[in-house]
Amino acid sequence: MSRTTTFLIRAALAAGAMAAGTAASAAPCGNGPAGFDAWIAAYKGRAKAAGISEKAIAAGLQGVSYDPGVIRLDRGQKSFKLSFEQFYARRVSSSLISRARQRMSAHKALLDRIEKQYGVPPAVIVSIWGLETNFGADGHGGKSIVRSIATLAYDCRRSAFFENELTSALKIVDRGDMAPSELVGGWAGEIGPMQFLPSSYIKHAVDFDGDGRRNLKSSVPDMLGSTGKFLKAHGWQAGQPWGPGTANYAVIKDWNRAEVYQRTIAVMSERIAGG
Repeated sequence: MSRTTTFLIRAALAAGAMAAGTAASAAPCGNGPAGFDAWIAAYKGRAKAAGISEKAIAAGLQGVSYDPGVIRLDRGQKSFKLSFEQFYARRVSSSLISRARQRMSAHKALLDRIEKQYGVPPAVIVSIWGLETNFGADGHGGKSIVRSIATLAYDCRRSAFFENELTSALKIVDRGDMAPSELVGGWAGEIGPMQFLPSSYIKHAVDFDGDGRRNLKSSVPDMLGSTGKFLKAHGWQAGQPWGPGTANYAVIKDWNRAEVYQRTIAVMSERIAGG
């Protein structure tokens, strides 16, 4: 499972409140393709008001259309209804643990630098990498991120949440990190092997390889460093444990609010670290 199935964990807890609390103020939405083009036209004004340049708005939204396949995927998620035992058995194998230890050894200098700067142990960073996309082997998704999140922003289910993601995606274009053609990933807008949503990309992406660009699609230093920054920004305590009941366990929940995923990261990290 990539973050194409995990994005909702950050949004779903707020979805019910959003539907009730923002009904009066939210932009018009729809439950089908009718009205999508009019919604995009109105959204362009809101994007400009958010500080996005007209050039980035035009480039990012050029030819964007409603994607009914994204709606079907959004409605069909079931993985997080499994018990922890079922989820862990399905996701974590001895082979995955072995590959994780290989990655930890191969990137030791980088991971040590991340731990020194952000306080997050290598095992935790590598566990997230493995669980999100099997170290990139599962692919990052092949959908247009702008089209996907524009569809979800127009959809009435979580329109406010995804409009923020759409605006964040256009900010990525506007500041020159990625061209619209490079914004290809998961059906819910996830970017790269670590599956960052655009809003998290804006807040936490770092140029950890020093090439002048925040590249979370193909730069291992950037994507792992950004993961360390994300966790530190959410309160990670260096040198402290991360099992259930700890402050760091609560930080893992900020990465993914599904209890089964949170616990899997913690247990897998212990195994990788040799515990």
